[in-house]
Amino acid sequence: MRSVCGTLCFCLFLVLIGGFNNPSPPAVGVERAVLFIKAQSEKFASSAMQLQTAIAAIQEQDPGTISNARGALKNCRLNYKKIEFFLEYFFKSSALIYNMPPKAEIEEPYMEYQEPIGLQVIEALLFEKNVEARKSELLQQVDAVSSSAKDLNALLYGFNADDKQLFESIRLQLIRIITLGITGFDAPLLKSGIAEAHASLCAVQEVLLPFLGAGTMQGDSVSKYLSCSIRFLQLHPDFDSFDRLTFLTQHALPLQRHLNLLTKELNLEHNTTGGILNYEAGDIFSHDALDIHSFPAANRSSDVSRVWLGKKLFFEPGLSGNNKMSCATCHNPAKHFTDALPKSIAFDGHSQLRRNAPSLLYAGFQHEQFWDGRAKSLEEQIGSVISDPLEMNGSSSAILSMLKRNPEYLELFDGAIPEQSDSITILNTIAASIAAFVNSLNPRNSRFDKYIEDTSSTLTPGEIRGFNLFMGKALCGTCHFAPLFNGLVPPLYNRSEVEVLGTPKSDNLDKPELDTDRGRFDVFPMEFYEGAFKTPSVRNVSATGPYMHNGSFKTLEAVLEFYNKGGGNGLGLPVKNQTLSAEPLNLSENEMGDVVAFLHALEDSVTIQQYSNNN
Repeated sequence: MRSVCGTLCFCLFLVLIGGFNNPSPPAVGVERAVLFIKAQSEKFASSAMQLQTAIAAIQEQDPGTISNARGALKNCRLNYKKIEFFLEYFFKSSALIYNMPPKAEIEEPYMEYQEPIGLQVIEALLFEKNVEARKSELLQQVDAVSSSAKDLNALLYGFNADDKQLFESIRLQLIRIITLGITGFDAPLLKSGIAEAHASLCAVQEVLLPFLGAGTMQGDSVSKYLSCSIRFLQLHPDFDSFDRLTFLTQHALPLQRHLNLLTKELNLEHNTTGGILNYEAGDIFSHDALDIHSFPAANRSSDVSRVWLGKKLFFEPGLSGNNKMSCATCHNPAKHFTDALPKSIAFDGHSQLRRNAPSLLYAGFQHEQFWDGRAKSLEEQIGSVISDPLEMNGSSSAILSMLKRNPEYLELFDGAIPEQSDSITILNTIAASIAAFVNSLNPRNSRFDKYIEDTSSTLTPGEIRGFNLFMGKALCGTCHFAPLFNGLVPPLYNRSEVEVLGTPKSDNLDKPELDTDRGRFDVFPMEFYEGAFKTPSVRNVSATGPYMHNGSFKTLEAVLEFYNKGGGNGLGLPVKNQTLSAEPLNLSENEMGDVVAFLHALEDSVTIQQYSNNN
């Protein structure tokens, strides 16, 4: 395990070599931004020193010293948020030093262990029951932050960038504010997310000033919505009561749309996200904001013939060893592509599979498949399911024989792969075609989607309150990230998060018993992964129960109660590596009911005929 100082040195090395990767000459906007960053970095370093002093003064018998330290941390975080857009984009490793999650994370594929470090770790320690007992650890953490902050401006020596890069850093920061900042992702215990979003947008406003004057069509609009967003955050600073839906629909999303247009008008478009983010989309909630074709796959295609072939194969029982099962057996369109069972029925017709069959809606928007993430693409997952003796138990020779006897399949396969006909290619095409069909299962036509697109659509007051709770006090949005409300981590959406919840065997929370499924640990036997599972989308969750990897919760109300009590740890179960906070959420019955109401508003109007085998 690397020490904090070791991690710091490693990260600083990456930072220093990362500062010279931009050969483009500096532009006027970047020059102004660098001056701003230099000034704000000094303020951040000063606030880090003040935090260091406050932590050194902590005395358990004097609660006021703990409050002072928390206040100093909040101030330090506010100063960090003013430079976050710049560090996250140009000096990613440095940003990790300051704002790494307060839990161990394994970075795949190299499995480089990164010891938690920074302000989030300090927050977690400052809210422990016996803070003074963690004082030496706190001092070690704040020393690492403060020492690094003193040298921040050294990173700018020889720094080169252009306005295209600057604009992308700001565009990503706005997504970060919309999806992470206002949810409390970085500081769930301090509940400083609204103030941090305000500080961040103020920094964005300062850096964008040279581009908002006369001479641009979109400059005035960006200036207007930026000022309105800042004002709204300033007037409504309370985290729990903040009206996120109004902030998004009336201020932040219009700001994003006009900033996108301004970027295009100034010819400053730049995309380093590997194509996952589509900057041509209106805003992050637009249907096309994330490009499905940029997620892991082999031979990914949305060609009509490939999707049509995949659709037919999805319902084909001839892929199974008994000619009775198809993909639709466990993923029934009439049940929003689930089977409504705690655990699916196995190939033998009477025993159960190991885990619950999740909905396939939006399944393509993931970087790993299966609950434990063992498959790296939909194609790999589909091939595994077809051949698995416990699932479909398909035989390649029998499948090929079936296909050759069917004139329609011969025609469809010829259309899908006219230049190839060997058996390996055909078997790969089966998986690729079914994957293409699964990738088409992205309706995005729930009442929530319609409201976000046009607020003249209707959401009930309870559903609106539920969204604000989901993205705020209930902390659901800190794991189920917008816009798909799954584990895709913003703003780059380049990895899928796994979590350890301490899920029990049943929904009897009065006598809980820990589930024995080891989750991702069976794939990678590392302590961090014990009981870890992928975070699925909660879109359509109102129609896809029972819930969790083991189907242990029959109702959404039971799921909310489990989270409200702090997961397995909160129930008293021994889950030493739980990533979910064990602190109760303190949601009232009415508040939990509102969250459930919002989840119902995420249910798509799935037209079964559209996805049936007859169309």
